[in-house]
Amino acid sequence: MMDSYLYIIIALLPLAAMMVVFQTNPYHALVIRGVLGAIAALVYSILGAPDVALTEALVGTLLAITLYAVAVRSSLVLTIGVLQEEFEIEDQTLDFQVLISAVQTSLDPYYVRVKLMPYADLKALDQALRQQEIHVKVYGNTISNAKLDEIQIKSYQLVTRLNRIYEIIKPDITSALVLLQSSDLKEAQS
Repeated sequence: MMDSYLYIIIALLPLAAMMVVFQTNPYHALVIRGVLGAIAALVYSILGAPDVALTEALVGTLLAITLYAVAVRSSLVLTIGVLQEEFEIEDQTLDFQVLISAVQTSLDPYYVRVKLMPYADLKALDQALRQQEIHVKVYGNTISNAKLDEIQIKSYQLVTRLNRIYEIIKPDITSALVLLQSSDLKEAQS
């Protein structure tokens, strides 16, 4: 009689492990990993190993989940370097806001947050990309129409050092006023 519920609880271990492996949201995977550790601690305590159960509950569940949560939170950030004048909220043009929103929208399925990092000039922005302080640099160019001197159009360039980010962002950045480039740092450093 005792064996029947024990088999059911033990069957939950591979089920929870498969749920962790196939989960796409890293935060949901952390919660399921916590459930997996709690089930394992329960099995150990039922089988008569309270010391192993306590170790699994404290280290395998609480400590591991806390450390994983910190690692996931800090690694899912895309840092975009922008010029200081673009960064200031009151000076942001509608085109710039739409561009950053499009980048964020394209990264939403991957649970990646966008963080803007201001730089004083283009030279500092280039250096930050080369030194891998940022993942993407965005800067604007003002295009003047020779026939219509009073009309000036602002276009933007996005340069990323990661080809995967380039592949993710490219379908959502379709504006004629945005040039998207992937920069190979190995070529830039030589």
